Amino acid sequence: MIALEKATKPLKGDIFVPGDKSISHRSIMFGALSEGTTEVTGFLQSADCLSTIDCFRKLGVEIEHTIRPTNGVPTITVHGRGLHNFKAPDCTLYTGNSGTTTRLMSGILAAQPFDSMITGDMSIEKRPMKRIMTPLSQMGAEVVSVMGNDCAPLRFTGGKQLRGINYRSPVASAQVKSCIMLAGLYAEGDTVVYEPALSRNHTEIMLSSFGADIHNELSRDGSAAAILHPGMPLVGQKINVPGDISSAAYFIAAALIVPGSELLIRNVGINKTRSGILAVLEQMGADITLLNIDEKSEPKADILVKYSELKAGGNNQFVIGGKLIPTMIDELPVVAVVAATAGFDTIIKDAAELKIKESNRIDTVVEGLKKMGCDIEATEDGMIIRGGKPLTGADINSHADHRLAMSFAVASLVADGITRIIDDECVGISYPTFFKDFQSLL
Repeated sequence: MIALEKATKPLKGDIFVPGDKSISHRSIMFGALSEGTTEVTGFLQSADCLSTIDCFRKLGVEIEHTIRPTNGVPTITVHGRGLHNFKAPDCTLYTGNSGTTTRLMSGILAAQPFDSMITGDMSIEKRPMKRIMTPLSQMGAEVVSVMGNDCAPLRFTGGKQLRGINYRSPVASAQVKSCIMLAGLYAEGDTVVYEPALSRNHTEIMLSSFGADIHNELSRDGSAAAILHPGMPLVGQKINVPGDISSAAYFIAAALIVPGSELLIRNVGINKTRSGILAVLEQMGADITLLNIDEKSEPKADILVKYSELKAGGNNQFVIGGKLIPTMIDELPVVAVVAATAGFDTIIKDAAELKIKESNRIDTVVEGLKKMGCDIEATEDGMIIRGGKPLTGADINSHADHRLAMSFAVASLVADGITRIIDDECVGISYPTFFKDFQSLL
């Protein structure tokens, strides 16, 4: 448990946040699938990403983790084995709390010549896997839920020849899309995944840089397709991972709600499939400026944020929903915190996906903000936040959900009294040094 107090002065500073979690995962995976070596700088050394390294080491991939003596920057070197040279693991692959590792690796394991199993912690064993099992089965894979509940542990029977499919995903999910694309690397024929909106496209961008023939097509109605033509060899690359906008979101929110604050957050990924939080906050009147924009490969920029008095549109109400939701799904808890401090009502809708994260983030966000005095209610696919009431400190159960713990740390900055966050260690899943960085600004 950690005890936090209300900020007594503006937040000022120039900070870096850890590397992007999604890109870090993929740098290891795609490096392992490639021929030659892949060198990764800026890798996020969190529990989730280390789970990905551990799984590939169990598949026979040599992965070195060194510190450069000149600048102290950690470097990960992946000695790729190509698509067809993994070794059968001698145990069940364990992914910890990482849904990305579990679902993306499933696409790879489904195509191997050997049998395998994959599972994770108690949270992973409750998260839905039918959304990947169904398309993998359509591709010819043999994958079963060991407990028969469409959740992990998952067992894969090796030696199945996969075939490309046209799959229409009912949800915009980068994990589902990426799982299918990775299986598609081994399939006969093209693989196409249609989504109601373009989900995170890190897989498409990075696989293309490794040599895969893959691209996105967007439709006028906002729907999207990812198209993979298999057969091209993957070749190792040098990857510099930008800062994670999901981690930057907490400092963006903190600067917006603490009067007089001004923060510069350096080298943050601003991929449009991930940066919906910037669009939403700017629509609310947030003073956010992008500096030193670099749009090569994964776009990135420095983000300058200043305290802002937020405002709604007509009838003193602001609605967040539709196509923006997939671009900011992980940031919605901290957006709810910002909304609680604003002088208007905020409606978050079309976000039922929040129910199947590390916790049911609709229920847990509402529970925590109610304890702090916010007028908030849960809906079937989101929440209604009636902002403007003063927040007070409370004992907050993080439910072992890293994004909840960090979001309520932000709330503590404007709450009278002490805010205690139970199970604060869970931030190690994505941002191990969060509380150190957070308290350095106070």
